[in-house]
Amino acid sequence: MPAILAYLLHLTTAVALVMGFFVVYTRVTPYDEVHLIREGNGAAALSLGGTLLGFSVTVAASLMYTRDYYEFVGWGAFAMLVQVLVFVVATRLLRMSKDQIEANNMAFGGLLGAISLSIGLINAGSVS
Repeated sequence: MPAILAYLLHLTTAVALVMGFFVVYTRVTPYDEVHLIREGNGAAALSLGGTLLGFSVTVAASLMYTRDYYEFVGWGAFAMLVQVLVFVVATRLLRMSKDQIEANNMAFGGLLGAISLSIGLINAGSVS
């Protein structure tokens, strides 16, 4: 396959993985991030932004460290599962995320975003 086609295939797949993750993640959370962000809720933006960055780092590592296209897609799908599971576990342990995010508690939103980014970095390192 010519290099430009391989690039376009990997880029398109990576973007599709991030978009798919966005859809899955926003359906799993008990609040509507997009609506809250449109209303100016910074806590929701910090939480969602950190989560997207955490997932994207793993997708980037999958692109760099896998030689096979299907292996890259597999790692991306597995990273999606890990990120969603981390959110579920973290919010269960913290027992107050919905109220805190909806109340625009920036510290709590930052904490959720940082947890997701941290797991994403660990996930990315594990791929390599």
